[in-house]
Amino acid sequence: MGIPVEVPGLDTIIPELGNARLVVVESGADGAKSFFVRRLALTALRREQPVTFVISRDRGELQQLLTTEGKLDTWAEPKIEIFERDSLDTVGEYGTNGGLLAFDSFSFLTLDLPGPSFAALIRRFRELCHEKGTTIVLATDRGMFEAQSEAVAMHLADGVIQFHSKEGPEGIVRYLRIPKWMDGKFVDRNIYYEFDGKRLAIDLRRRVL
Repeated sequence: MGIPVEVPGLDTIIPELGNARLVVVESGADGAKSFFVRRLALTALRREQPVTFVISRDRGELQQLLTTEGKLDTWAEPKIEIFERDSLDTVGEYGTNGGLLAFDSFSFLTLDLPGPSFAALIRRFRELCHEKGTTIVLATDRGMFEAQSEAVAMHLADGVIQFHSKEGPEGIVRYLRIPKWMDGKFVDRNIYYEFDGKRLAIDLRRRVL
């Protein structure tokens, strides 16, 4: 059984992230991407699945966000492991217990990795998915990858979710796209979403041009 996508509206399009899948979640400066990945982690924890988080920023900040957003009375260790890293060039000890393995921000962690080494790392992630049943989510920052690395990540991923934002007549307009998903299906349209830092919701009735 995979990890349910507990985001109103989006769960009707992609109900879950399947086990042993590799998913890329991409955005610009909008914090919705990181919020979405934390929601997946909290869902996995409630389902008693192990969670491994690899981050480039403050471990304590992530722990506080998960505690607040998940309304946790006590911290979830040892169900969750958090690693602070400045770079990444190997799978190492991450995700060997199955469950969810999340990287935020993956594009920063692999910033100096040359193309062939980057491709080898993504292929090793896919092997980990199949060997351990681990679901892997790579949270990436738009524009930070080299073109070759971005193409490799999109090609080898089982699913891609892209959060976008642009200026509109009434201010910032936010929308997401799903150019690639499990079993070959995709949603070829701009899907409006709202995000206020504490809540992420999809409005399927509103069209974004």
